[in-house]
Amino acid sequence: MSELVATMTGFARTLRAAGVAADHERTQNLLGALGHLDVTDPAEVYWAGRLTLCAGPDDLPRYDRCFAAYFGGHKAALTRTATATVTRHLAEHDGDEGGDGEDGEDDGTTAPAAASRAEVLRHRDVARLSEAERAEVHRMLALLSHGRARRRSRRFEPARRGSLDQRRTVRDALRKGDVARLRRRRHSTRPRQVVLFVDVSGSMAPYAETLLRFAHALVRTEPRATRVFSVGTRLTPITAELRHRDPGTALNEVSKVIPDWSGGTRLGAELKEFLGRYSARGAIAVIASDGWERGDPALLGTQMGRLARQARRVIWVNPHKGYDDYQPLTGGMRAALPHLDDLVAGHSLAAYERLSERLAHA
Repeated sequence: MSELVATMTGFARTLRAAGVAADHERTQNLLGALGHLDVTDPAEVYWAGRLTLCAGPDDLPRYDRCFAAYFGGHKAALTRTATATVTRHLAEHDGDEGGDGEDGEDDGTTAPAAASRAEVLRHRDVARLSEAERAEVHRMLALLSHGRARRRSRRFEPARRGSLDQRRTVRDALRKGDVARLRRRRHSTRPRQVVLFVDVSGSMAPYAETLLRFAHALVRTEPRATRVFSVGTRLTPITAELRHRDPGTALNEVSKVIPDWSGGTRLGAELKEFLGRYSARGAIAVIASDGWERGDPALLGTQMGRLARQARRVIWVNPHKGYDDYQPLTGGMRAALPHLDDLVAGHSLAAYERLSERLAHA
């Protein structure tokens, strides 16, 4: 483990020297991700670093060059075939043949080419991907850094600055015989609660699995601050099933408890049930649906108003929003629209990356 830490911190320093924003926090995120991956697999190391250490599109070419140079030298624990392996791994999903040289070594041009193909994959509609391409997107989705906005807690924690902590100050004085130092305190913070509703109706079937994998990543990141429900013709809590570490196992468990796969959508009635049994007070409410409401749109509008009054923010994720010609014309969308803080796309990996960023800053 110490060798891995030394290798990856050295890689982060190389990236910083090249102008990539691979700061301490991003490096820690990388090490945390690698703790759940096979570090002997160059493809997993490549994508873990790319998704945690890069801050934007401008970092990607520098990252690819540094990865090829650093893991092609003697400092890395991986071999020189690392970049070539990543390239082959991506090329297989695109139907291309590998671009290795005669000796199996990368010539320095294949990694950026593979990165370009991966960039295209990030923006493609998951409903139009092949099984292999969708599996690759799901792998990258699991590696996303799912930060979470924080809220002030009622609890206090020791601090150098803040209000006077009378109890600790008096305890110290009694123990030491005099007031040697005034103790301070401040409110601690907690991750803000996210309540996610995933539409599993027939019209959402091409996107349901990817949405549930995104939900799994959220639950794994903040298990105490994430609640997930499937919606269709019934409201079904699925948070407990999504707590399994392995995404495949989690989705198998979810499939066993959802009784209304590929049915209709009666979101108004389900939100009414949710608000009668649970609460979204102070939470970020996320509804992932295309808005094809089979129930009464007026009921949906009423319940969306109630939800908006409780939640800190209401975000609607619609897969069709990712297209330029999209208009929210369905009855469900028209009823919900006045009560939304954000209407965002949910059709691609890039859209989920942007959604994750919203949750980190909401």
